[in-house]
Amino acid sequence: MATQDYRSGRASNSNHKAVMAERRGRRLSLSCRLFFFGEEDFEGEATVLDLSTNGCRVTSYTQVQVGMTLRLSLFLHDQQWPLRIDKALVRWVRGKSFGLEFTGIRPAQRERVRAIIMKATL
Repeated sequence: MATQDYRSGRASNSNHKAVMAERRGRRLSLSCRLFFFGEEDFEGEATVLDLSTNGCRVTSYTQVQVGMTLRLSLFLHDQQWPLRIDKALVRWVRGKSFGLEFTGIRPAQRERVRAIIMKATL
């Protein structure tokens, strides 16, 4: 059972390693634009700080909450048109930064992300 430090909103140190071990895949540090859209005309803009095939870490002046579901348009440097992610879940929030898990991404879009990461890490 996971314990949580309610002052920081993060898992305790004893669970931090287990949480980090659950993160799969390579992560690519980059800086690109992201637009996100939620329910009831909620929208915002962010800068992507790192990217994996399963999610990303971003920073934004628009406040989000853990558990929110968003649609994303990610403007990667490989193409003119954005990568669309149908469903992303806000997993954590720390100040202006937050983590998104791609829970609804089409196979072709996931492959595009994977190819960008692999190309950059060669």
